[in-house]
Amino acid sequence: MDEDSRYEAVRSRDGRFDGEFFFAVETTGIYCRPSCPAVTPKRHNVRYFATAAAAQGAGFRACRRCRPDAVPGSADWNVRADVVGRAMRMIGDGVIDREGVAGLAARLGYSARQVQRQLTAELGAGPVALARAQRAHTARVLLQTTDLPVTQIAFAAGFASVRQFNDTVRAVYAATPSELRAAAPRTRRRPAAAPTAGIPLRLAHRG
Repeated sequence: MDEDSRYEAVRSRDGRFDGEFFFAVETTGIYCRPSCPAVTPKRHNVRYFATAAAAQGAGFRACRRCRPDAVPGSADWNVRADVVGRAMRMIGDGVIDREGVAGLAARLGYSARQVQRQLTAELGAGPVALARAQRAHTARVLLQTTDLPVTQIAFAAGFASVRQFNDTVRAVYAATPSELRAAAPRTRRRPAAAPTAGIPLRLAHRG
């Protein structure tokens, strides 16, 4: 897509492009999905990114209205058999957290430098940044849908330390973990003492 087509998608709040690209507004420092209900920004203030990780790496924070970090990955990446498509699926499965970049590269059959170069060229972010964005999203979901202690959430989301967890959440959401939890609608959180007959899941989806 060229910039004219992208801006038209943003202007019309076209949800079909959610996950295909992200846009950020330089005057607010926030990035959004194309369908964001906020006031359409002026065109000269808009920048476009292939992934949420790329927008985060450029210093933009996730919008609290449209939650762009929760948008499913591009449908194109989900079916592609090339290095980028395979890498995205593996990162989503937590390979970076378990085996590091070297482990991801070994699974793909390339050197770590080649994987870094290909992901950065096509997605605007390297494997570490993409994994960081994935961890931040997982952490937010756990904070807002469970009553797990913050320390447990930090490690469950794949962070190496609570400090790294706190720093990442502040950088991505401009809020502390406690503030993110407090902002969650009460109806979407299950009380700790409530009986359960299964495993509750929260899945991203495409309209």
